[in-house]
Amino acid sequence: MYHTWMRYFTPSPVHHRLGLVCLGVGLQYGTLPTVGPRTLDHHVAVVISAGGGWFRAPDGRRTPVTAPAVLWLTPGVPHHYGPDPGTGWDECFVDFTGPATTTYTELGYIEPDRPVVALSDATGARAAVGRIARAARRGNPLLEVETGAAVHELLVALRRARADLAPDGDPVLKALARDAFQPLSVAEHAARHGMTPAELRTVVRRAAGRSPKDYLLGIRLGRAKELLVATELPVASIARRIGYDDPAYFSRLFTRRVGMAPVRFREQQGRAVHGGWSTTVPDPDDPPMLRSP
Repeated sequence: MYHTWMRYFTPSPVHHRLGLVCLGVGLQYGTLPTVGPRTLDHHVAVVISAGGGWFRAPDGRRTPVTAPAVLWLTPGVPHHYGPDPGTGWDECFVDFTGPATTTYTELGYIEPDRPVVALSDATGARAAVGRIARAARRGNPLLEVETGAAVHELLVALRRARADLAPDGDPVLKALARDAFQPLSVAEHAARHGMTPAELRTVVRRAAGRSPKDYLLGIRLGRAKELLVATELPVASIARRIGYDDPAYFSRLFTRRVGMAPVRFREQQGRAVHGGWSTTVPDPDDPPMLRSP
C-alpha cells in the first residue's frame, strides 16, 4: 500500500531562459513500486527521508539506500531503483532542467558520478520541496518563477545536508577564509594544513566547487569592494589590507575580474553617508541586526 501526490508543469521558452525551471514535484510514501529501468531527458532529485531500499546503476551495481539520502537521476543515464518491499520509504521528488544545471554540476551541487548521496538531514530539502508543492496550486500566476526559484533553494539545501561535509562548512575552507588576507601563496596555505598543493586543490574543489586560488580571490575581492564603498581608504591601502603588496597588480586583478577599475567601482557604488565616511567597516563575521521600522 502506498500514497502519492504529484504535479507536472510545462514552463514556456521565456521561463527556460531564467536558467532553471521546475518540471514537476511529488510526495510519496509506503511500499512504492519499483522505478525503471528507464532513462530521462532531464534531472530529478529524489529525497528519501525515511525507510530504505536500493539503487541499480547502469553497470549493474546495486547500492543500498538508507534514509536520509538523495538519488540523482541525470539526463541520458539509465536508472533503476525502489524501496524495500517490507518497509517502503518516504520520498519527495523534483523534476527540473535548464542551462544552469551544467554550472551546478561543475560546482559539485549535482553529482552524476554519485547517484546515491547520504544526507545528514533531509529537513531543509523537504522544506524547499514543500515550497514548490505550495506554489503548485492551480491558478498561481507566479508558478514557473516561484517553483524555479525553489529548485535553486533545493540544490543548496541538498549540498548543505551532505553527510560527508560538516554542516557548518569544511574546516579547511574556514581556515582559508580566516587567513585569506595574509600574503600567502596556495603552496604556503597548503603547508599550513600539512597538505600538498594538489591535496588542497582536491579538498577545496570538492567542498567549494572551485580552486583554492579562486576561492581566496573571491573573499579578497569581496572585502575590497566593501572597503571601496564604505571608506575613503586609498586603493593602495586597500590592496595591502587584503593581502596584495603591489597595488598595481591588485588593480589589474580587480579590473579583470570585476570589469572595472577599483576607482571606477568606488565612483559607481559610493554613496554620500550622513555623518561622513569611516575608516572601518563592520566585521563580516558579526553583521549588525536589522532594526524594526
